[in-house]
Amino acid sequence: MRELLDRQLGLVCAAQLRSLGLDYRVARRWVAAGRWQRPYPGVYATFSGPLDRAAHIWAAILWVTPEAVASHATAAELDGLTGRIDDRIHVTAPVSRRVRAHADGVVVHYAHRLPLTRHPTANPPRTRLEDTVLDLVDVAVRARDVESVVTMAVQKRLTTSPRLAAALMRRKKIRWRAMAESMLLDVAEGAQSPLELQHLRAVERAHHLPRGCRQRRHAGDRVIWIDVDYGPYHTRVELDGRLGHDGEGRFRDRRRDNAATVSGAWTLRYGHSEIFGEPCRVAQEQARVLHDRGWAGQPRRCGSDCPIP
Repeated sequence: MRELLDRQLGLVCAAQLRSLGLDYRVARRWVAAGRWQRPYPGVYATFSGPLDRAAHIWAAILWVTPEAVASHATAAELDGLTGRIDDRIHVTAPVSRRVRAHADGVVVHYAHRLPLTRHPTANPPRTRLEDTVLDLVDVAVRARDVESVVTMAVQKRLTTSPRLAAALMRRKKIRWRAMAESMLLDVAEGAQSPLELQHLRAVERAHHLPRGCRQRRHAGDRVIWIDVDYGPYHTRVELDGRLGHDGEGRFRDRRRDNAATVSGAWTLRYGHSEIFGEPCRVAQEQARVLHDRGWAGQPRRCGSDCPIP
């Protein structure tokens, strides 16, 4: 009993009590006496103080079934992939265990292949991080949300593009599959954020511009990272999201741009409004600079409204 409670952060369900030979009526008496508490029907906390977040998650899992795991936004929160983006607790159970009751704040999902996606050692139990990412992809409403969760997982070094791709191959059905497969290829090529992915697709690929080298490490007096480097044409593109480009970051960007100019490279700098709002204009401007720097190709129109002639 003590070993079980240590693992489950002081939580136990009625079925586990029965398996240990304990009468659940004893648990009811302890709840009535204020020594224990009952956060969900049939689930007991063997202490009288408040439950922290991890204990609440354990309680929700035990309410569904001890074979269940935290998943989706809850698993992402536990693994540090995201902050708490949903106060509800998401739990995935085997399809053989259908929950007919309802508990406030608990969302129950079902999976055929839960033993394969369950993390072997994590506490509270949860899905493996790659499967957590794909679960969030599957329930995403917007394409932008798919981009954010995949790039965030790789950017935080919680997983890799090949591991995500392998997990995706094991799934028969998933929403946004085509986009996820394309994104994993893009991330493997070095694109690090939704802004960089949008530049890769909507500016460079859509208008047949030269292929740039992404996230190139340049070591001089100081190590710098170049978002997109068109080395043969001495042109760089810096993509500025809000984070990292205010305060000291702004001065760092100026020093980097000035150093590039001194070395003969030109720098074009764009933000979200240009890359997402005017990708065709960005492509047209970028093509002109590349032409001036020796590119002999021609950009192509991406559609009937594209301003490129």
